[in-house]
Amino acid sequence: MSPPAELAGLTRRLLSLLYEIPLLAAVLIAGSLPLPALSPGAQDIAARPLTQLYLVALAGLYFVWQWRRGGQTLSMRTWRIGLVARDGGPLGVRQAIYRYILALAGTLLLGAGFLWALADREGQFLHDRLAGTRIINC
Repeated sequence: MSPPAELAGLTRRLLSLLYEIPLLAAVLIAGSLPLPALSPGAQDIAARPLTQLYLVALAGLYFVWQWRRGGQTLSMRTWRIGLVARDGGPLGVRQAIYRYILALAGTLLLGAGFLWALADREGQFLHDRLAGTRIINC
């Protein structure tokens, strides 16, 4: 049995997150292109929550698909880090969705889920700790 993989350092994970921002923006922009044609009244104030919900779901689909497909987004590949379950195996669909929801909640709480890493004994983000996932060096 091989030893558990080394957890990725906080700096590397944060740099990966910064690189993820323009990549996610591109996904969301591309995904929002058909919206005006599909719903001409999307500018109405009542349609905004639906549009926002669609974009949150699109981001979730992007992350869950990438994490399930190989444990890495393009940003994570670039920084040579990967996402695995606590036991070192690949994430299940439910676990990936749960991690996304927790990460989203931590982000909406002024980044508290990410700031948690400063106090965590292993330097993990709160959503990783709660979802039973680990970001490791690849």
